[in-house]
Amino acid sequence: MAEHITSRQENYSQWYNDLVVKAGLAENSAVRGCMVIKPYGYAIWEKMQHQLDKMFKQTGHENAYFPLFIPKSFLSREAEHVEGFAKECAVVTHHRLMANPNGSGVVVDPSAKLEEELVVRPTSETIIWNTYKNWISSYRDLPILVNQWANVVRWEMRTRLFLRTAEFLWQEGHTAHATKAEAIAETEKMVGVYADFARNYMAMPVIVGHKTESERFAGALDTLCIEAMMQDGRALQAGTSHFLGQNFAKAFDVKYQSKEGALEYVWATSWGVSTRLMGALIMAHGDDNGLVLPPNLAPIQVVMVPIFNKQEQLEQVLEKMKDIKTALEKLGISVKIDDRENVRSGFKFAEWELKGVPVRLAIGPRDLENHTVEVARRDTLTKESMSLDTIVDNVAALLEEIEKNIYNKALAYRDSHLYRIDTWEDFKQQIDKGGFLLCHWDGTPETEAKIQEETKATIRCIPMDTCVCEEEGKCVYSGKPSTRRVVFAKAY
Repeated sequence: MAEHITSRQENYSQWYNDLVVKAGLAENSAVRGCMVIKPYGYAIWEKMQHQLDKMFKQTGHENAYFPLFIPKSFLSREAEHVEGFAKECAVVTHHRLMANPNGSGVVVDPSAKLEEELVVRPTSETIIWNTYKNWISSYRDLPILVNQWANVVRWEMRTRLFLRTAEFLWQEGHTAHATKAEAIAETEKMVGVYADFARNYMAMPVIVGHKTESERFAGALDTLCIEAMMQDGRALQAGTSHFLGQNFAKAFDVKYQSKEGALEYVWATSWGVSTRLMGALIMAHGDDNGLVLPPNLAPIQVVMVPIFNKQEQLEQVLEKMKDIKTALEKLGISVKIDDRENVRSGFKFAEWELKGVPVRLAIGPRDLENHTVEVARRDTLTKESMSLDTIVDNVAALLEEIEKNIYNKALAYRDSHLYRIDTWEDFKQQIDKGGFLLCHWDGTPETEAKIQEETKATIRCIPMDTCVCEEEGKCVYSGKPSTRRVVFAKAY
């Protein structure tokens, strides 16, 4: 199966597309720009969702759900917000179809025109802050810490499975606070949750930082982000957390009475990650044989393949495998026994390798005689023989080792593709080769725009790690004074 995947070196973009489809993660649908997430792909997303949801609730957040449709007038209340999303909005104008009076099929009923058009949500700040007006009257009602799991629509013209689709799944947190300090603390806390998830569950190193003013979320005063490096040296924005100030509270007149009795506008945040994380997971770790899934997010952490020639051999092997499966599942490890009899073991090995299952166990009659099992690691593609007596404990320890190894490999790749660049000539030469360029920038949007125009590179973030980037220097483009380095890269 794996030989049908284009190699990364030959064509990285095609390798990605091949892997998404052939590993059974997703496919294009009959609706242009929209995807079908297949069961195996959705199982990975469910594990992401489950872990993130747990982390949100540990930080005091509750889930709710808000309408898919947003009155068009709501979007126009916050000027920057409508400007940022206007070109991506899908709009509902009618509420009924009718039989075509001139032939077969159906047409829009002209008498069913809506009094006000409805926008299919591109994001939910406006509908949520219109709702919060009904929930908030006093400081006693604050903070509100709400998250919703939902789908959104942003009418993308150039789509790519998981990375950029017209409809995608995500979560969006929306919180309301009495003070500016509380809202800023919330913004920083949630980008920290995303960084924790990326590093410890996705096994993906990320840089945490601030977006520049031109790259901020529409309507935000500050946007924090996590930026990850893919194996082609390009950046991928994996999550964002926004300090919205009082912009949406003022747009929807959301005030609270303080302890002192004064009416004050509420302070807001929003934050989100999407099925884009699936694309990040694939591109950060996959190889020419298929997916490489971190154990913490793998739907199947261990697959067991019986080796047999006769039916009685199969029954003996399966009996032992079921014992191992039961013991591993008691430790919270997900296990599948591939007992299909219509395909050869070699086909099974290739299939589960393609799907990125972290550990594969193979047992045959000879293994039962020797009281051993063959253990194959997906991350290193190595095999070794282990005792059946200790296999359960060994597999549990091995999964932890694999998770760390996948992270360390990705970290080593990223760190070897971080470049401190000080001249414009060096910048132009390096940016096409990929990687993160740590450069001085004079802080002006004009310079930022010129660099993007000339090289297609953008400022991915202004790192929060001051130890790495805070130093005096000169802007790599303009030569003007600069007090810190920022991260430039080409990005998805």
